[in-house]
Amino acid sequence: MAEQEQVTTAADARRYGADLHAMEETAEFMLSYIYQSLPEYPLYNGTRLTALPAARRADRISRLPRDLLRNILARLPVKDAARTAALSSRWRALWRSTPLVLVDIHLLPKAQDFSPMPANTPAVTAAVSRILETHPGSFSCVHLLSHLICCRLDVYMAKLARWLHLLAAKGIQDLILVNRPWPLNVPLPASLFTITTLTRLYLGVWKLPGTAALRGGSFSNLRELGLCFVEMEHGFVDSLVARSPALEVLNIVGYIKCRLRLRLVSQSLRCVQICGSVLEDIAVVKAPCLERLILSSPYTPNRGLCTRLRIVDAPKMHTFGYLEPGQVLEVHGTVIMPGIKPSEHAMLLGVKILSLEVCFGVRNDVKMVATFHKCFPNAERLHIVSKKCDEPTGEPLTVKFWEESGPIENVVSRINMVTFREFKGGRGEVGFLEFVFQSACVLEMVAIFMANPSFTPFSTDEALVKAQYSARNLASKSCKKCIICSSRPEDGDPWSLRVGADFSFEDPFTVREEDS
Repeated sequence: MAEQEQVTTAADARRYGADLHAMEETAEFMLSYIYQSLPEYPLYNGTRLTALPAARRADRISRLPRDLLRNILARLPVKDAARTAALSSRWRALWRSTPLVLVDIHLLPKAQDFSPMPANTPAVTAAVSRILETHPGSFSCVHLLSHLICCRLDVYMAKLARWLHLLAAKGIQDLILVNRPWPLNVPLPASLFTITTLTRLYLGVWKLPGTAALRGGSFSNLRELGLCFVEMEHGFVDSLVARSPALEVLNIVGYIKCRLRLRLVSQSLRCVQICGSVLEDIAVVKAPCLERLILSSPYTPNRGLCTRLRIVDAPKMHTFGYLEPGQVLEVHGTVIMPGIKPSEHAMLLGVKILSLEVCFGVRNDVKMVATFHKCFPNAERLHIVSKKCDEPTGEPLTVKFWEESGPIENVVSRINMVTFREFKGGRGEVGFLEFVFQSACVLEMVAIFMANPSFTPFSTDEALVKAQYSARNLASKSCKKCIICSSRPEDGDPWSLRVGADFSFEDPFTVREEDS
């Protein structure tokens, strides 16, 4: 293990006898997961503009106001921004004073392979150092996603420490720093957490310093924080959140080495998203501004692990998912059990958008769905993901079970939109849809997404007939229905960290154009 922790390049892998192919596969998975989670950088998208005829090629751009020209420079890749200095003395002065955007993938040769273990690391690393050292102005945004490991670890750490020192001096606001990705436990210099100008910070594949590094610190400008496949001690996130009075978005991806325990106390948090992680205890203790709590694809290394979700104080929570029946939900001190009739004190009255992941072949899971509904009496949109059931328990519960359970008030009078993903035509799935169609009086839209048969073998023709059959008795005559054949991978859905953190999307789980 000690030798593997020293692996930084393909040559190191061969030297220590590591399985290079397996390492690359793991790295590709981790990096693809991370890249899908990262926010986009604020640069011009490269669309070509129509050129003017030769007789009309007067330089009108240079005559624009200085603030507008700085805005143009700030939207160019760093190399293109530097080239403008050759246009005139005015552009040169603007370049020197404009906060630039540095994204290291723009420094790669066009034919460079963007692999997990790149071969041409020294040139790009040297270019990053040169740019940070020589640009006299500040940097508003720096995304370093590639080629960071380039030499012996001691030399590399000194270089990284220098970069952080320069970024702090230049007032960095938006910083993304991803290790690519061997070794997995490279320690991140504690000096990063002394940069008070940061408004957005994303870290990938690092070992974070202990909570002692945060003592005395305050991150008054930090509004968005993302931690991807990092190692950290318990309490680090809690402490960082407590020291970030403006933090609105918290994203955690791939925390799998230990069990994640969070105790969230924040006056500013609006969105918390956790995916691909081992969850033990998530407690929303006091979050008066929290609107979205999204927990996706929890990683369960053993069957004995049970995630506990405790909602103590989150009066504005509007969107909640993906809630699973196997998780222990505690609302205002009341543990939600199968068949319970929750009092108003044990309800989340503000939730309008609810997403559930259900194994319809597991009877206890289905029974908990009915109980969960009663905890969210004002939910108006319901998103269901039918999980693959490896070990069914007993006969599936059909529409008869739902009828005998009695009416569910929010389904009858509130739910106006339902999406059902990974539909395979199982009896439990059909029974649930029949119940919804027969009960929901104000239902306006139902979208059923068939599972991709390439990943989950089933008869698509039979499932299609069953989906249509489930809608034969409609309580709402104005309900629109659509059945969509999915081309997404297994358990694919439209939600992503980017969408979840974008408050212009009213419903991060809803049907989008690319799904239809």
